[in-house]
Amino acid sequence: MMRESLEKRKKRASQAIRLLRKAIPEHKIALHFRNPLELLVATILSAQCTDKRVNMVTPALFRKYKTANDYAEADLKTFEQEIRSTGFYKAKAKSITNCAKELAKRFSGKVPNRMEDLATLPGVGRKTANVILGNAFGIPGIVVDTHMKRVSFRLGFTDKTDPEKIEFDLNEIIPQKDWVEFSHLMIWHGRLTCFARKPNCKTCSINKICPSREDI
Repeated sequence: MMRESLEKRKKRASQAIRLLRKAIPEHKIALHFRNPLELLVATILSAQCTDKRVNMVTPALFRKYKTANDYAEADLKTFEQEIRSTGFYKAKAKSITNCAKELAKRFSGKVPNRMEDLATLPGVGRKTANVILGNAFGIPGIVVDTHMKRVSFRLGFTDKTDPEKIEFDLNEIIPQKDWVEFSHLMIWHGRLTCFARKPNCKTCSINKICPSREDI
């Protein structure tokens, strides 16, 4: 898949960004949040769950739990029921409450703005950290979720399957200033057009530069 040169991949990536900007003018993050802590909680809840469902759960959650200490001191059984509809609620409840305890203990209850610190928190990997850095702090990072993995592979921007290796491949061909926007564009494109089972190549805005496109 990745037989073309780095320069050619850079050129196609630039074309993809330009075309997707036109096709998806509203491409900001779908999760609702007002501060880094809310985004951290929402992002952990979004694992194996739609953003739409998370956005239905978080308003009541954010009214009740306003600080890291609030989450850290939450009754686990009660909290599990409050987030139950997002799926995998036992694991998510444990991740969020343990993460909050670490925030209270090590970071004065504040969400840190460095990858090295975020990645040490329970339930936080590079994907979640990059979501927070890019959307809460304006610090560039590429978010490799299931949509990014699928779309970037189909576009020939990477031939890796490991999220971290995919991220580093994409870092090479996308200008750093575009990392956050590129993440939004690719994720939305995966949701709206480049579906997992059968991509809608006929209506795809970037089908002309996609090496994986079906006959159209």
